[in-house]
Amino acid sequence: MSRKDSKGLFANVLGQIDQTPAPAPVAKTSSPHLLKVAAGVRQIQERGEVLDKILKDGEHIIELDPDAIAPSAIADRLDGAYESSAIEEMVVSMRERGQIVPGLVRPVPGQPSTYQIVFGRRRLAAAKALGIKFRAIVRQLTDEQAVIFQGEENTNRNDLSFIEKCAFALSLEQAGYRRDVISASLSTGKSHISEMLSIATAIPREALVMIGPARDIGRRRWVEFVERWNNAANPQDSVSAVLDRAGYGPDADRFTAALKSLTQPKSSSADEQDKTFEVTAKGLVIATVKTSKAGARMTFSKAVQPGFVEFMSKRIEDLHDQYMKELWTKKES
Repeated sequence: MSRKDSKGLFANVLGQIDQTPAPAPVAKTSSPHLLKVAAGVRQIQERGEVLDKILKDGEHIIELDPDAIAPSAIADRLDGAYESSAIEEMVVSMRERGQIVPGLVRPVPGQPSTYQIVFGRRRLAAAKALGIKFRAIVRQLTDEQAVIFQGEENTNRNDLSFIEKCAFALSLEQAGYRRDVISASLSTGKSHISEMLSIATAIPREALVMIGPARDIGRRRWVEFVERWNNAANPQDSVSAVLDRAGYGPDADRFTAALKSLTQPKSSSADEQDKTFEVTAKGLVIATVKTSKAGARMTFSKAVQPGFVEFMSKRIEDLHDQYMKELWTKKES
């Protein structure tokens, strides 16, 4: 059976358990056989393309003490983002069927018999809960190789939500990783990484943790959230106040509640909203900048050489990144 066909079969099995037919709602199945099959399927779904490539390279699988495995250096999820139900499903599967899919670890330099998890953390948590050995592939990896493997595995399984990817990108940049490494880890271009960093920088991690992974919320909604956040009078207080109340369970509901709370605009005078100023270089006016509630516009003067506009456009991304780094540093201090 082809991989494509097998995925279809797995989807059908899970559909019998997790989905309710629209015409006549019925209770979820209580069949022990189907529940065990579904748990096994979820284990197999953990195996992504990255792991397939590693196994094809002839790597050996060994059994390790879970307590000898340290967490990843860079967290790719918001705090507490692993749902207990997901871990429990893995515990059930591994209790019944064993650990079908190995994880990937790397040796910790200078610490014999100590390793660091690269991917397979749900399986590792389940192994700890069951008190059994953790089956893993051990590979010597640099820091850059480790984060690329970590990010690729999650991306191939669509395991990270959009905002988790943004937060992961920011964590990598703060740790000093180059932009090309961050792009490779998240399998996307530098322009997308710049936008993701802007979003993660604009919203404090405290607020992101309160909202949660928001798995059904994509880029467009988060861009809207950032716009409202930047225009709100006290965004952190507004979000904290609404999410501290009872009744907001799922991430999507928490995101919607947080978004709706950002309605009070910053108080500003007309002078602050509407400004015009000139940009000069060695006494020569090279551009005029006009700002308003709708945004800002820069118009170059005729004195500017045509090639300068293209020259600056090629460097605008680096300038924006530099600004965002300085802004983040100010927030941290």
